[in-house]
Amino acid sequence: MISLYQLRAFLETARLGSVQEAADALVVSQPAVSAALASLQRSMGVRLTERDGRKIRLTPAGKAFAVYGRRVFALLDEGGRRAREVSGEVVSRVGLAAVTTAAEHLVPQLLQSFRELRPAVGVDLDVGNHEHVWDRLRHWEVDLVIAGRPPLDSPLTTLATRKHEMIVIAPPGERFSELSLGTATWLLREPGSGTRALTEECFGALGIDPPRLTITSNGAISACVRAGLGYSLVSRDGVEAELRSGAVQQIPTAFTPLDREWHLVAASDRDVPEAVADFIAFAIERCGFVTK
Repeated sequence: MISLYQLRAFLETARLGSVQEAADALVVSQPAVSAALASLQRSMGVRLTERDGRKIRLTPAGKAFAVYGRRVFALLDEGGRRAREVSGEVVSRVGLAAVTTAAEHLVPQLLQSFRELRPAVGVDLDVGNHEHVWDRLRHWEVDLVIAGRPPLDSPLTTLATRKHEMIVIAPPGERFSELSLGTATWLLREPGSGTRALTEECFGALGIDPPRLTITSNGAISACVRAGLGYSLVSRDGVEAELRSGAVQQIPTAFTPLDREWHLVAASDRDVPEAVADFIAFAIERCGFVTK
């Protein structure tokens, strides 16, 4: 019989790549985590972990099992939440994850409007790059994601989309030429960001390899453009105020503006709770999302 403690010890070891770090996270001893892993693997009859130098990595069997392990805890959390909702002890909740750009420029207004209409429903928001949000949705750790197009090889389905436009911005007063696209410094988000990947694709299409500066915040990118540090590809939604005030300028390029869509995405292999269905309907009816 597999215990929840064994499963938690396994998942923490998988997440951190270290038995000692997993023990620290669980506030138990290292031998306790090692014993839990050994007992779990005996119960399973397969090796789930293996040594990789000083780290621990998952075997192929371990990787497959970890998906279900994470979902076990997600379902337990959901079951507890639902039981408390039925008893009237807590409000309904929606677990939402969003990529940084959407979280900064689209989600705040969406949440404000939803909370005005449904004040009894809480919303938990997790923000990260596209790899992070898709990983959480695959493992049922959130109910919905707002991001770009979901990966094709995952059990994820787009419920609705909302258009937005990607443009290139430059410092105010910048004299622009086609040559400057390849010589100016470009401000990019971190690896794993969908906006960074799109920008790199544009570089390839234009045949340029400009200097790059990585900045992990959309707000900081806008501030750095205003300060004259370089160009950046951004969502128009995020810089409308700066464009109107003249704090930054939009510059024309051969590949922009780019028409893009925000996708409202759920896991296709999981039932949608009632509160989540209400949030989806609200986004479609009131906030410009269109069903696919």
